[in-house]
Amino acid sequence: MPALVEEGRAKVNLTLKVVGRRVDGFHDLESVVAFADCADRLTLKPGSELALTMEGPLADACGDTSDNLVLKAARLLGERVADLRVGHFTLEKVLPVAAGIGGGSADAAAALRLLARLNELSLDDTRIMDVALQTGADVPVCIGSRACDMTGVGETLLPLNLPKLPCVMVNPRVPVATKDVFNALGLRHGELLVGATDVVIQAPSWPEAGGAIDDWIEALALGTNDLEAPAARIEPVISDVLSALRETAKVRLVRMSGSGATCFAIFGNDTDAQAAGEKLRAEHPGWWVHAGTLS
Repeated sequence: MPALVEEGRAKVNLTLKVVGRRVDGFHDLESVVAFADCADRLTLKPGSELALTMEGPLADACGDTSDNLVLKAARLLGERVADLRVGHFTLEKVLPVAAGIGGGSADAAAALRLLARLNELSLDDTRIMDVALQTGADVPVCIGSRACDMTGVGETLLPLNLPKLPCVMVNPRVPVATKDVFNALGLRHGELLVGATDVVIQAPSWPEAGGAIDDWIEALALGTNDLEAPAARIEPVISDVLSALRETAKVRLVRMSGSGATCFAIFGNDTDAQAAGEKLRAEHPGWWVHAGTLS
């Protein structure tokens, strides 16, 4: 059987509100999630043994292969699906690691899609989604890799009709551990950041299908990323990235994604986004910069 291929698209949190911390230690979130047109590439060559090879410009940043989420997801699925067909994965890593754009989660989701294809499983199979959530909070939304309003710990997904948003994504090549950022947020077990009757808990209203870019930018501008401040305390360079993005011409919205350190800027058109990307690459050659679209 020929090798199978899937992409692990970068995930961007356009908004991220921390509702509170559960008694079990997990954090409840409400986040508008979109996906970028940049991605890792995962290949599966069917075989008798489960294995993973790393390659690509950022492979060395991934650490020990045995801890990779691709293998974790595959092993968890193997515990639930009898005689699961597996094989040798090859991951071409181009997305920054520990960057707040769900690179590892996107790779794990790509692995689950590949195994579903190989084993003729539906992506709606409860075992697939159970494994996705056990692998990581961002993995369920990465399974479909389409814009969603994500709530809870990542298990509740409401699809959104997001237009293509011209954007620039920037990572200063400084890894930020999600655990450290949540620790810096400092919520106690069982602590809520909104009241039980607060309207923020309810599903927010987003533009309808066919909504213009301007309508979405206006709606997204009302949100925040509650992890931005604690992440910037851990890695002050995040503030430098945000400032650099705000100084680009014709920028419409600037925010950090996830737990950082990747930040993004949204523009009104592709030309402005590409020009901003070129400017940032020239001024900050050590940074990872991608100019493209979110959808």
